[in-house]
Amino acid sequence: MTHAWMPKSPCGDGCLSEGAPTVAFPRRVLRFAAAIGVIFGAFLTAPLVLVLRGMPRERLVRLLFVGILRSFGVRLVVLGAERFRAVPGRGALVVNNHISWLDIIAVNAIQPMRALAKKEVGAWPVLGLLVRRGGSIFLDRENLRSLPATMDELADAMRGGSLVSVTPEGTTWCGQGSGRFRPATFQAAIDGGVPVRPLALRFRLADGRETTQPAFIGPESLIASLRRVAALRGLVLEVHVCPEIAPGKASDRRELASLAESAVQAALGRVQIPAQTRRRRPAASAPASPAPASAAPAPVAKVPSR
Repeated sequence: MTHAWMPKSPCGDGCLSEGAPTVAFPRRVLRFAAAIGVIFGAFLTAPLVLVLRGMPRERLVRLLFVGILRSFGVRLVVLGAERFRAVPGRGALVVNNHISWLDIIAVNAIQPMRALAKKEVGAWPVLGLLVRRGGSIFLDRENLRSLPATMDELADAMRGGSLVSVTPEGTTWCGQGSGRFRPATFQAAIDGGVPVRPLALRFRLADGRETTQPAFIGPESLIASLRRVAALRGLVLEVHVCPEIAPGKASDRRELASLAESAVQAALGRVQIPAQTRRRRPAASAPASPAPASAAPAPVAKVPSR
């Protein structure tokens, strides 16, 4: 079944780049053991997460997400972090291109926040616990009747001062290709009167080469993707923080989605923005009858070069 909330990406095994360095098998086992240790720590600190408020809670939650990244040997690099300062009581819609299960971990390692996630994520063995504890809003993509209520909940959360992470492509892509930003969730930002904060994610190796190995694509299981990530050596996740899109910047949700998508693509070097509309030249008119010899020549309009 395919509809607006269950889009399909053309990415598959053929999109996975080759030649990435790997670590030995014992190191992979240690990485999984470290990740399990972080998850166990999350269980132990769950009461604290529920009790703490403000900065102490944020620091604890951030520590858990950073621990997941480090356990899998992922180095997080944030570009433009000064643009991503949480303002108490001021909500926002945080959107990013969607590549891997690592995306939501990286976003929360920078700034803990709520998320709009498909309901299946809540049952995942590694990510599900942290997502549920973070107060995620779950979307049932197979029940479109629940969509208006979910969007109302999303708008209310942001209006109440929450940052909410959304992946508007609706599914994962390999990173070399990407999907269109679907406009539905941007209506929640308009209804909530909050800004949109685009983030652009890119995976690369220590030598600077981009890699699609961390992508969670095709019919593979989460365990298979976890194993592939655990095997990589020198994996770097770059997060580019794009300029904020203020409320009222766009006339409707489709324009707002387009602005956010363009900002992400520009940060990844795929397009140039802002795009400028070329001034149209006057349409050619029908040939006029010859002017008398004594008539002065008509002035020629100059069109400024671009």
